[in-house]
Amino acid sequence: MARPRTFDEERALDAAMRAFWAKGYEATSTQDLCDATGLGRSSIYNTFTSKHHLFRRALARYIDAMTGAQLELLEDGERSASDRLRAFFAMVIDSDAAARRDGRGLGCLTVNSVVELAGRDAEATRMLDRDLERRLAALRAVVETGQRDGDIAAERDAHALALFLNAVTGGIRIAGQGGADRAALEAIAATALDALRPT
Repeated sequence: MARPRTFDEERALDAAMRAFWAKGYEATSTQDLCDATGLGRSSIYNTFTSKHHLFRRALARYIDAMTGAQLELLEDGERSASDRLRAFFAMVIDSDAAARRDGRGLGCLTVNSVVELAGRDAEATRMLDRDLERRLAALRAVVETGQRDGDIAAERDAHALALFLNAVTGGIRIAGQGGADRAALEAIAATALDALRPT
């Protein structure tokens, strides 16, 4: 008869997610995961099968939480398009501030994973591609709304602007990792929003 688990699997998954977020997939050792979760190796492998499986679950958890919150904000039809985008960048900058260590942000687990694993890990690449498609679709919808309402330059291609906004978001995350302070990150976001205004 199998012994019942004596730990909170969701809490362990959150701890593993933070470990991968801080160090990346390759640099996170099994011992790092044991230290982060408080679990022994056998508990980790019995519950999560492998480091790779645990990483996929941690990445999925991060995507569900982060992208879910971003999409909810971007799809808020009570706000104007420009207000939604301003709030979206504020959310990105707030999450950078909340995850700082030694004056540097942790970046974004999806951005970090794209840099580290895209094209080398088929399963992670599929997850990251799906996440990107969802975010680009939401950004494009906001841009199209703003173009119809006169908030955003109508002569620019909506898909290209969505790609631009996504790239700025990744740039903000990387700048935070590099030590840029909140004022610098807010200036990046403000410049991006200015670039969308009709001339």
